Amino acid sequence: MKLLRLLPIGDIDLRALEQVGPLIAQQFHVAWDIVQPGFDPQFAYHAERQQYHSTELLARMTGFLGPECWRMLGVTGHDLYIPILTFVFGEAQMGGPAAVVSTHRLQQEFYGLPPDENLSRERLVKEAVHELGHTLDLRHCDDYRCAMAASHAVEWIDLKENGVCPGCNDRMAPLLPVQKKVRFRFF
Repeated sequence: MKLLRLLPIGDIDLRALEQVGPLIAQQFHVAWDIVQPGFDPQFAYHAERQQYHSTELLARMTGFLGPECWRMLGVTGHDLYIPILTFVFGEAQMGGPAAVVSTHRLQQEFYGLPPDENLSRERLVKEAVHELGHTLDLRHCDDYRCAMAASHAVEWIDLKENGVCPGCNDRMAPLLPVQKKVRFRFF
């Protein structure tokens, strides 16, 4: 059985991964698990930016892939970037096996607001589905409700649903481990 493997990166709350794992996996009709132990991301830290380079994390994640792995999703609480952008919520290997997401800018506390665990969890699921969609060669979608819509600010994430639109679903379905075409609906 092929699994969606969640990889904790750095000091991440495993309880949060246990809560979002089934929500993410149901979007792709796969079983899931958490890789233990995760890994220390310090090698990807860049002091001049005070951020972690997500592409470097993705490269290291490939060492955790195994024959049972359908896709691997790294989850970290650290702030991520790529050199051409100020920050990223996540990054994926287009058409590849790995993606990474950060909870850092998904939390209300980052914006000086009171914590909202439900909203943070919802945002994490949307971004995880988005990045895993890229591993299935899905590009950004023009439908702002689709999880594959681009998100350059957290407010854009809040407009999205945690599922993909019919067009993205049609492109994604043949690449899922279980060939199951589902009727589209936003949750």
